[in-house]
Amino acid sequence: MNEEKFFKAIKKLRKTETKRNFDQTVDLIVNLKNFNVKKDSFNIFIQVPNKIKNRKVAGFFEKDSELVDTIKKNDFIKFKEKKDTKKLLKKYDFFIANAKLMPAIATSFGRILGPAGKMPSPQFGILSVEDENSIKAVIEKIDTIIRVRIKEPSIKISIGKESLTDEQILKNIMKVYNKILENLPRKKDNIKNILIKLTMNKPVKVE
Repeated sequence: MNEEKFFKAIKKLRKTETKRNFDQTVDLIVNLKNFNVKKDSFNIFIQVPNKIKNRKVAGFFEKDSELVDTIKKNDFIKFKEKKDTKKLLKKYDFFIANAKLMPAIATSFGRILGPAGKMPSPQFGILSVEDENSIKAVIEKIDTIIRVRIKEPSIKISIGKESLTDEQILKNIMKVYNKILENLPRKKDNIKNILIKLTMNKPVKVE
């Protein structure tokens, strides 16, 4: 699908948008067909050109960081109860970590963070050096990362905020759409239809 069709859908969405007292999220919805959720594994990370939002990030580190909330190794014992780890899960979007601590993190938090897809990962989030510059760089990357995991025959993902320009939204959409297309087993034959929407508005179909 070419950029022009997506751009027309963005313009149409703008015409229907109702101004709210918050910066609405722009969602991309890709409905699938001929895709077996149980058999066809799909779990990819996509880095987009423009910032999606400020994500809430926590770090598993040896010392406190001024950039993110820090959970030090000595604090791991505080989360031995499953309910306490689940509170962390709700509070933070992403977790980053010092590579040295990963075995202990897997033991203490893996049973909760793993199934939720929030364990610090090699793609981004595991630091070999625990310094403020490295932490800042990975946070900036996280704010432009989208994870796509298919659990049902419909993908719905946030690709930015309405405060972005139409061109910025388009660039994010095209990066995500092309990456999804590239990784689907049957490519375009797996796509039923595509829609975009704002948080408080009805979806607009990409014709």
